[in-house]
Amino acid sequence: MSSHSRLSRAFEQAKTITFTKEDKFILFSDCHRGDNSFADDFSRNRNIYFHALSHYYDNNFQYIELGDGDELWENRNFKTLFKAHRNIYKLMRQFHNENRLHLIYGNHDMVYRNPDYVKKYLSTYFDERFGEEKVLFSNLIFHEAIILKMAKSYKKLFLIHGHQADFMNYVFWKFNRFMVRALWKPLQIMGISDPTSPAKNFKELIKVERNIKNWITANNNQLTVIGHTHRPRFPKIDEVPLFNDGSAVHPRSITGIEIVANNISLIKWHIISTKDGFLKINKTILEGPTAIANYK
Repeated sequence: MSSHSRLSRAFEQAKTITFTKEDKFILFSDCHRGDNSFADDFSRNRNIYFHALSHYYDNNFQYIELGDGDELWENRNFKTLFKAHRNIYKLMRQFHNENRLHLIYGNHDMVYRNPDYVKKYLSTYFDERFGEEKVLFSNLIFHEAIILKMAKSYKKLFLIHGHQADFMNYVFWKFNRFMVRALWKPLQIMGISDPTSPAKNFKELIKVERNIKNWITANNNQLTVIGHTHRPRFPKIDEVPLFNDGSAVHPRSITGIEIVANNISLIKWHIISTKDGFLKINKTILEGPTAIANYK
């Protein structure tokens, strides 16, 4: 099956969420939440991420995660991740309990496409203080893709991780997972990057983006938002409408996409120093806001 066919199938089977001008969304991806070891890239930004996600929870946003939220190539089970980032998952549980959490799986958490796996490992957690199992994510479902459809409009945003356009990371993801666990994780601790990752290999990145752009062009310039490559993208009105929310593992910052009042923006949360010498987590708008309806 070609990348075009994989993307088309995901689009046809995507969950649809209809939204109005009053609805607000924050899109993050590629958090790669790990075990808090030296190989856990997320741990460097977890305070920024928690602050940002708390802001969105308090301001009634819906949270959509576009894949690779959990790093399950380097780590073998969710229990390790939960112990390392318990406060993150409990905040996500609050979103879930209010029907404001929508999750897409990526290549690094491809196991979540199996509902039985999700039910077995993410439904409950063991609370050491009380010595009993407690509910974490009840009836949680991961999707391959989500379509955000504007109410009273034909406009749709196709949300997907993006590894569908990456043959090795979609078809042979189990082989890549083995290589990461056996080879690249130990080397990463020594400072050597995985050359097979499109986030760290420019040629792979360009190939993935080209494949998705070709699909977009062939499908009436369908507005599409991806992650996977970790490279933030915000097209101009007259360009191919391929957006990328970036990742949560940039050096000292995380990027994402906000949808507010039918406008779309690329944002960054990062640490700045004030004139008084204090460190502060700050949000910066990198691109936008642009009306979604302006994209032809």
